[in-house]
Amino acid sequence: MLSKDIGVDLGTANVLVHVKGQGVVLNEPSVVAIDQVTKQVVAVGEEARQMLGRTPGNIVAIRPLREGVIADFDVTEIMLRHFLRKTIGKSSMLRPRLMICVPAGITSVEQKAVREAAEASGAKQVDLIEEPKAAAIGAGLNIFEPSGSMVVDIGGGTTDVAVLSLGDVVTSTSLRVAGDKLDEAIIKFIRREFNLMIGERTAEELKKELAHVYPGSGNESREVRGRDMMTGLPKTIEVHAEQMEQALAEPVSAIIAATKSVLERTPPELAADIFDKGIVLTGGGALVNGLDKLMKKELEVPVHIAEDPMQCVVLGTGKYLEMRDNLRVNKAVSGGKSRRRSRW
Repeated sequence: MLSKDIGVDLGTANVLVHVKGQGVVLNEPSVVAIDQVTKQVVAVGEEARQMLGRTPGNIVAIRPLREGVIADFDVTEIMLRHFLRKTIGKSSMLRPRLMICVPAGITSVEQKAVREAAEASGAKQVDLIEEPKAAAIGAGLNIFEPSGSMVVDIGGGTTDVAVLSLGDVVTSTSLRVAGDKLDEAIIKFIRREFNLMIGERTAEELKKELAHVYPGSGNESREVRGRDMMTGLPKTIEVHAEQMEQALAEPVSAIIAATKSVLERTPPELAADIFDKGIVLTGGGALVNGLDKLMKKELEVPVHIAEDPMQCVVLGTGKYLEMRDNLRVNKAVSGGKSRRRSRW
């Protein structure tokens, strides 16, 4: 039976798909819109994301993954099946081998849920890889040498911090503070300071376009529209970059504290390697303005943003699929040679 090797970054905010030999072929939001009356799927991905906060009463736009894990099994299966069909077509002859990224701190129950959702969506074989490992490979780090490499992957639902050496994780932590928590912090700040209710999409736009987290690094401002909590009427306010610094202070501090904790638990020799090479930031959260400068100041270690932080995890998954197959071939060849030598 024919099959394809596919790497999937099953993220809280976005799903990215890498097909062996083709590269990244899909990058869409992890959103499904469902008609509550008929129970039919109305839209998946970008089309469904456009409906967030704007649907009529009978249609609900759902994000089936929360904090890096499956919150709604059935909707996750529907979403994954849709993206796989979009990637490889509807042919039943092409049941893919999947490698799916999962957070470093995922439980065995959560792992089982990911496997079952993937198998139900039509996968022939399902393997899992920890996100920081995939992110490090995708960022171009050589984690297979006897030297320490450190990656901080800030996704939508989780921040995964890990030190890697000789192809595996030496010490790590997974923090359920990431892009979504940054958005929530902005929503809470705007509500507290201006009595204005804004939606997730507006908060995400503020995070991308206005937010700065390094003191004194931004003086921009922009207008924000929402609903006045006192009158219930539409209202426009002006928000400044330094206010976004205040809004994001708590979740950003949590990410830095988690990184520091991993550094403190790292063996001295590997810590010395990290001081020389620096920490690499991946994931969408790496693009928050000034985060790399703030982490460098707080941790006193060089901090670099990966070349393509949004795609590091899925690119690393694709590379690892190829590496794994090459390792199997090499082992088979070396195994055959060793057997021949043993006869002499």
